[in-house]
Amino acid sequence: MDLTPSGPLRRGLCAAAVAATAPYLALKLLWLCGSTVGITGSTPTGATALWWLNLLTFGLDAAAVALALAFVRPWGRRMPGGLVAFPMWVATGLLGPLMVALVLNTGAAAVLGAEPARPGADWLAPWVYALVYGGFAVQAVALTAGFALYGRERWAALLGGRVGGMPGTATLPLQRSLAAAGTLLALPALVLHLAWLGGSDLALSSTAAADLGRGGRIMSGVLALAAAGAAGSHLALVFRLRPGGRVLPLLVAAWTAGGGLFCWGGWTFLATVLGGAGDAAHALPAAALLAGAAQVAAGLLLLVVGTLALVERASGTADVESAR
Repeated sequence: MDLTPSGPLRRGLCAAAVAATAPYLALKLLWLCGSTVGITGSTPTGATALWWLNLLTFGLDAAAVALALAFVRPWGRRMPGGLVAFPMWVATGLLGPLMVALVLNTGAAAVLGAEPARPGADWLAPWVYALVYGGFAVQAVALTAGFALYGRERWAALLGGRVGGMPGTATLPLQRSLAAAGTLLALPALVLHLAWLGGSDLALSSTAAADLGRGGRIMSGVLALAAAGAAGSHLALVFRLRPGGRVLPLLVAAWTAGGGLFCWGGWTFLATVLGGAGDAAHALPAAALLAGAAQVAAGLLLLVVGTLALVERASGTADVESAR
């Protein structure tokens, strides 16, 4: 099978990712221009807040198009690694938990039946949900597969080996301190998400608790798993807790869970702040917002840990190659 950047598989994945974004981008552009297509009721936020949220999500999906092209175009291989890796980390963090929650929600609906409609919750036409989540599913698969092939071509030397073979560099104590700090910052979000998954309304107003619904509580469970996975994988990486284990699965867990921790903490925080400006009744209380802010900080600290570990591993690999 031809896995080169110009090969049919990688070009097909790129085309699928770009095609999946087109309907979403068109819909967002219509809304940014003032259209109400697909909107059937009163929005849960003010008009100004919704416009800014639409602009943000339009930009995020446009970035997905640029990522897909970077995986197959020559300029994508010449870009600094961070300019490709960070946007993909964000994309993975947003799409990964969303897809897991979507599968779990679908299973819950099949077993328990459809969730009763909540007043004011169905403000979009059903076809909008199908278009948006269908596009996200295709993007998740196409971007992940495309990035896996791109990463194997560009960073294969970093992905092999055992955890015990990671270099013990001068920054390892710093990495361990940051990983411990990130774990502590993730704990409030972990506790809240587990409580919400279990049906508790801890740190929620009555309106915010009603807004959560079954889907929101399932997403809370996914985000609790992301918080635990992000902390655990980074601690295992820097403290070499499983020295005989392979590096790649640990990196995949750290990448996916850390991105989910950061991105969904940031998205919830931002959406709540903007939404609360339009409808204070639906805003999260201060305690939940602070936990979300700590979740974002935890994700950033763990990102620094992973970046330091990979950069120093890359430097050590380059030194070995040059010595040969």
